[in-house]
Amino acid sequence: MIVTVTPNPSVDRTLAVGRLTHGEVLRASSSWSEPSGKGVNVALALSAHGYASRAVVPVGGAEGARLETMLRARGLEYVAVPIGGEVRSNISVLEPDGTVTKVNEPGPHLTETELKALVEAAISAGERAEWLVGCGSLPVGAGSGFYAELVGAARHTPARIAVDSSGAPLAAALPAGPDLIKPNADELAEAAGHAIETLGDALTAARRLRELGAGAVLASLGPDGAVLVEENEVVHGEAYVADPRSTVGAGDALLAGFLAAGARGPEALRTALGWSAAAVRQPGTVLQADGTDPTADVTLHDRVDERRRLRRS
Repeated sequence: MIVTVTPNPSVDRTLAVGRLTHGEVLRASSSWSEPSGKGVNVALALSAHGYASRAVVPVGGAEGARLETMLRARGLEYVAVPIGGEVRSNISVLEPDGTVTKVNEPGPHLTETELKALVEAAISAGERAEWLVGCGSLPVGAGSGFYAELVGAARHTPARIAVDSSGAPLAAALPAGPDLIKPNADELAEAAGHAIETLGDALTAARRLRELGAGAVLASLGPDGAVLVEENEVVHGEAYVADPRSTVGAGDALLAGFLAAGARGPEALRTALGWSAAAVRQPGTVLQADGTDPTADVTLHDRVDERRRLRRS
């Protein structure tokens, strides 16, 4: 069982348009809504591939009720922590070439009591889990130490703990010693204090995050794949995607695939990249299993070309 904690979940609405033009009235060719938030996405991706997962989420207001309805419809186990505020609703505008313009609401204000209840619900669920995964941005009212508190509390359970966040919440969690973190290139740059322009830069930043307390670092690098930095191993891998549809949720699929495959070593990275590539080929936020081998177009490199410049830079 893998338990995810999403302090700031959402209902995501996607509108597909022919072209996004500022200041004009546009007509969407299609639209759909999905339950979302990074931890929710991870849990749904795992569930879609047959892995036991459970999502812990704060729930309140009409959008919170809608989120619960969507989670039940997808057959996902979840723990709802009642809050007084309203779960946020986000909007994505999708263009035919895969470009996504996303507008995220800040989310509700959670009180100290509600935040404590969220941590307690997560720890209770984590007592029967292999992994407890804290994901995403923090809602208004949560201090930057939320994930650090979660990591510390999880030490009293058998579960290993992963954190996928950014900025001050990620920095604060590092001294608590999470077993795994999943930064992207921007978050690596923040840790390094400079732009990540090469694979060597990415590795240096990932090693720095390990020095600060992370057990292992799974760093997503967009079109340049991902690097895995563990105590005794460094691996770079990438996956070919001929027809990208949307990159939203690709990082969540990467983390889900890595956890599903044992969360260690090159083969787990291979699975992670395969799941991420599959997400990029789909238009929505949440990865759906389609019966094909997601790792068919994945290439691993046990010798990292540190001079290679990243295409995103």
